[in-house]
This record gives sequence, C-alpha cells and structure tokens, in this order.
Amino acid sequence: QVQLVESGGGLVQPGGSLRLSCAASGSTIFNLFTIYWYRQAPGKQRELVATIRSGGITTYADSVKGRFTGSRDNAKNTVYLQMNSLKPEDTAVYFCNVAALAAWGQGTQVTVSS
Repeated sequence: QVQLVESGGGLVQPGGSLRLSCAASGSTIFNLFTIYWYRQAPGKQRELVATIRSGGITTYADSVKGRFTGSRDNAKNTVYLQMNSLKPEDTAVYFCNVAALAAWGQGTQVTVSS
C-alpha cells in the first residue's frame, strides 16, 4: 500500500522556476517503480509530462523538453520535477503516479502568471 504526496507548487512569474516533489510512503520497493508526472489544466485532458524510470532515465513531453528535469532519490522515496523557464501554459495541477500500483497523489497546483 503506497501513498503519494506532491508538494512544491505555487505561484510563479513567467520565466521563473519551481521544484516539485513527490514523496512516497508505505512501499519497500519504491526503487523499482517507474514514476510518471502528469498535469491537468481546467478544460484540458490530463497529459503526461515526464517519466522517471527506476534507474533514473527520464523522458519528457515535447512541450517541456529542455525546461523540465525529472530526478529521484530512492533513499528518500522521493521523485522531483525541476521546472525552469515556466510559461503560462504550464499552469495546471501536477500529479505523480505509480502506474504499476494505480497510485496517484493529491496533486499540487502550479500557477504561472504575471
């Protein structure tokens, strides 16, 4: 039984940065999971932003390549999403997901606005 808690969201101006965290608890094999970052904005479908595999290999949506960087600290059961050069289009609730366990966090709001 794993629980995921996202944090680090907030209000930032265009061009700014935020670092999101996804902390997992209740699992002893966190290091084996592939973690996905999704986001969902009002009126839009949920979209996959980043994939962070167990070995740290990452892939990204075209819309965030070069701006977002995913990473993980297995010792802390935590994954991260460093978001730089933020755009208003990045405004959304960001979720982390462990697909193998159908586990989702509550989400953290990111708002990019002047």
